[in-house]
Amino acid sequence: MTCSPDTPQDVLWHIAEYAPQLRKWLVANPSATPAMLDYLAQVGGPDVARALQILLESLESCGSQACS
Repeated sequence: MTCSPDTPQDVLWHIAEYAPQLRKWLVANPSATPAMLDYLAQVGGPDVARALQILLESLESCGSQACS
């Protein structure tokens, strides 16, 4: 559910607010909005910083080569 792009935004936000142990998985959700990623960066949680770091590294990598 946390990684499914079909999960409604209100459910994702509920998880972001009330389930800190699941926040790192929201970072991997393609439907996570910039506002949600910003919120997660601010509130943190177990492994959230690492998940965001991985996301940023993958985006940087895509910027320098073709990604599918």
